Amino acid sequence: MIPMDIQNHPDFDNHETVEVRQGKHLSAIIAVHNTSLGPAVGGCRMFPYAGMTDALTDVLRLSRGMTYKAALAGIPFGGGKSVIVGDPRRDKTPELLHAMGDFVDSLGGRYVTAEDSGTSVADITVLGERTRFVSGVAKDDRFGGDPSPLTARGVFTGIRAALAHRGCASPEGIRVAVQGVGNVGLCLTQMLIKSGAKVLAADVNQRHVARARELGADILSPAEIHAADVDVFAPCALGGAVNRDTIGEIGAGIVAGAANNQLAVKEMGGLLLDRGILYAPDYVINAGGIIDVYYQRQGNRNHDSIAAHIDRIGETLGRIFRASDLRRMPTSEVADEMAEAVLHRPATGGRKAAA
Repeated sequence: MIPMDIQNHPDFDNHETVEVRQGKHLSAIIAVHNTSLGPAVGGCRMFPYAGMTDALTDVLRLSRGMTYKAALAGIPFGGGKSVIVGDPRRDKTPELLHAMGDFVDSLGGRYVTAEDSGTSVADITVLGERTRFVSGVAKDDRFGGDPSPLTARGVFTGIRAALAHRGCASPEGIRVAVQGVGNVGLCLTQMLIKSGAKVLAADVNQRHVARARELGADILSPAEIHAADVDVFAPCALGGAVNRDTIGEIGAGIVAGAANNQLAVKEMGGLLLDRGILYAPDYVINAGGIIDVYYQRQGNRNHDSIAAHIDRIGETLGRIFRASDLRRMPTSEVADEMAEAVLHRPATGGRKAAA
């Protein structure tokens, strides 16, 4: 039974399970949104939330996004997410990770976790000492289980699709502002520069900034990156990059990045449309990681198959962009409709891959 205070939360969306655990070593929440397509899969995020209310908002939105992400990626997963309240640079201990592993295990397989912001493959490996319901720790894989390079590949594919929709055949010569150059953002920066794009980057972590500069990116401050005069704004940090403060300042004609929950509130999708800015819905463009997790769990490490599946993200985005133009509807709402159609498709009709 989900407590009424959670059911009354504005981001509660008929979630199947929301579990809260607070103890000596751990303050965390696991949310399972929908398992109609398969077991709920989603990363474990660690972040210094101001409190459990903020953590609850994040986990509810993230888990719903995972449901839609899997649906439009054409993989038989449901949507779930977990969040740990704490500073990953200061508060992470083996005791905390073991307690989180016990928490995941207590759901008996209804939720399978993997790395996310604030956690790493090594952390998930420690969780895996207490539960088998983990993914993304394949040591024999060329990326060591880290989905970041494949998430970045999907975002790069999505940027190309957005550019093509706007009549640009290649990233060569375009300008991209990358907000957040951690694991995914740095991989994306490298891909863009190799393709001939000019990259402007920003991050609050100076070590990340230094790595981006070494690749050839120009550096801006985090406060000004969204307003840069560029072709593409790529949010690759935490959510809420498109908000009431930034919406009127965005300098790009395309918003396409790796971050989850890029729209601070749903209405931002309509405001982007009104401004003539093409938005690649976050849970569509950043699905490369969950696609990789699917192949890992299948025991299929054929990277040609994985890459081909991820590259279909561009085709899905193309359909969303065209439908948005035709119906004069925000791309975020088009994507939601498409995902809901997959979720409610009769089981007897089969489930074709959307991406």
